[in-house]
Amino acid sequence: MRNVDLTPVSRPDKLSSYFRKEWKQLAVVALAGIVFNLGQGFVLVRQGRLIDMVVAREPLEAVTRSALLFLLLIFVLQLARYLKRFGVRRFSNRTIARMRQQVYGNILSRSLVELEDEQTGDLMTKAVGDVDITVEGMRKVTTEIFDTGFLMAGYVATLFLSSPKITLYSIWCVPLSMTLASLLKNLVGKASRAAREAQSSTADLTYNMASKIALERTDSMEEAVLDKYDQSLETLRRKAAFAAILESSLQPLYKAVAGLGIFSVLFFGGKEVLAGNWTVGSYSSYLLIYTALIVKASKASKLFNAFTKARVSYQRVKPYLHPFPSAEQATGVPSATGLQVSHLSFTYPRGKQEILRNVSFEAQTGQIVGITGPVASGKTTLGIALEGLYPYEGSIKLGGREIRDMSEGERSALISWQSHHSELLSASIKENVTLGLEGDIGQVLKDVQFQKDLEEMPEGEETVVGSSGVRLSGGQAQRVSLARALWRHSPLIILDDPFASVDLRTERLIIEALKARYRNSLILLFSHRLSIFPETDQVWYLDGKGNLKTGTHRSQLDDNPDYRAMWELQEAGRA
Repeated sequence: MRNVDLTPVSRPDKLSSYFRKEWKQLAVVALAGIVFNLGQGFVLVRQGRLIDMVVAREPLEAVTRSALLFLLLIFVLQLARYLKRFGVRRFSNRTIARMRQQVYGNILSRSLVELEDEQTGDLMTKAVGDVDITVEGMRKVTTEIFDTGFLMAGYVATLFLSSPKITLYSIWCVPLSMTLASLLKNLVGKASRAAREAQSSTADLTYNMASKIALERTDSMEEAVLDKYDQSLETLRRKAAFAAILESSLQPLYKAVAGLGIFSVLFFGGKEVLAGNWTVGSYSSYLLIYTALIVKASKASKLFNAFTKARVSYQRVKPYLHPFPSAEQATGVPSATGLQVSHLSFTYPRGKQEILRNVSFEAQTGQIVGITGPVASGKTTLGIALEGLYPYEGSIKLGGREIRDMSEGERSALISWQSHHSELLSASIKENVTLGLEGDIGQVLKDVQFQKDLEEMPEGEETVVGSSGVRLSGGQAQRVSLARALWRHSPLIILDDPFASVDLRTERLIIEALKARYRNSLILLFSHRLSIFPETDQVWYLDGKGNLKTGTHRSQLDDNPDYRAMWELQEAGRA
């Protein structure tokens, strides 16, 4: 199958850029739309002519030719209609794909500080629902240019050609209906905006409920959470219903206003027939064309509503439609990389307490460094700071380069991170390890002692782990997460509590594999469990006051009473 070109537009925040990108497709749509819509009036005229031929009992041959011409005309117009609709839908699908690509890229390129201001449910609603509504508005505008604009112009021209006087008497109500729809579009827009905001709020609450369902059930919080959720759903129902009712209930009003002129058509048209100026077929054609004009005029309100809803959604999603930096790969950084940290201080962007204070250390490629400390001492924070995802004070150099000056792509290529949460995707084991890249994962699964687990899984590496690894045990999920961090053999590998759910024997076997096969990486091992710390090259201790004490396992036992107390307590527990 031929790949579809989804290259980004030049100005993703300008809707006109998406139209220009698909100008060839839209040119076909325009041609087909003109043929179809301007031909509609001609079809009705030919229909009236056919009626007159039958009433006048013209020769069968002539009637047959006229009927065949009528059918051929309908076929051509329906073919044009198909090409128009196909083209518009193709434009819509491609634009949705491009716009979503732009939104996702912006979300992924934003810093954690910026994303912390966004609610997950609101992001989901914008990336999916608001993009759909925006493009649906663009599609309807594109369609209605022909289905309403050109078609109404063709109808009006045909009516004036038939009888300028009757047309002037009756057509005044059509612009009146469209003006009324234009005046009421702000009311529809306000209701639509309130409904979208309620939907975002409910989506965020849904996500939070799903992610914390075990806690809610364990702590008997379900009833209170469900009550809050029911209130949110009721608010959404009320606002969405009001927006829908407002949008749909105005439609009959517009149609009634547009149809007021039908009385003039019936009265004056009837007089023309009685006077012998019109045939029955001519009267029938005029009446059908005028009725079609009324229907189209009343549907013009849908265009206003669609445009208003699209504008609301576009304003919500527009901040995510700006160009974003592409993920550049690391260049010019050696694979063997040392880490130099100087006077590092770190405070979370919205925090007031300094977690790390004036921390300095060095570590070299090939080393395994064990890092520990009491609960809430800043172990995880140090790992996060070394990733460069948040602003920091001081210096963190990897291979002689400051990590804050690296691009996202460069940091991603140089640093691997395993969180103390497994954070698995609802995908196969292989996809969770490689994240879509090509390569063999057999060796890394052996390194994390997962081969026996794999043998018991009928689908092997293709076993789907479920959302957040729900189909795996805690130890299995943690080892798959560890395999992902190790698979690329990154110069810097940061492991946050990787052995919390594995036994001591498995832990020791994994450490042996790390020492044997990852000599081109620097491994920082954050852990509260000290059993394998004697096997590490260095041991660093965070004291909980923002300070870091560096040394070896032996020197920490000799010089650091807090570390010695932790070690002795854990040794007594293992005895």
